[in-house]
Amino acid sequence: MPWYAVRPRDAADPRWPLPGTSEIVLKAEDPDTARAKFESAYPSQPFGSPGIPVPNTGAGSFRGDPDALVVAETGEPPAPRGHDA
Repeated sequence: MPWYAVRPRDAADPRWPLPGTSEIVLKAEDPDTARAKFESAYPSQPFGSPGIPVPNTGAGSFRGDPDALVVAETGEPPAPRGHDA
């Protein structure tokens, strides 16, 4: 199964749920499946306060906006390294 990089078309899109990360890489059968996996994992921006977030009720979601995400086949991401003590 190939790997796909999912990123917002506009790097400043406030709906992007991973601040400080330009893209997420995931394994999927095809680009549409990769998009669906991303939308399922990050359905909307959290809403509420940092102490009491209310998930899945925020203002933004990439669902229904196919042009907002770029999904491109990519190579396997590097394996995570151990933590320095």
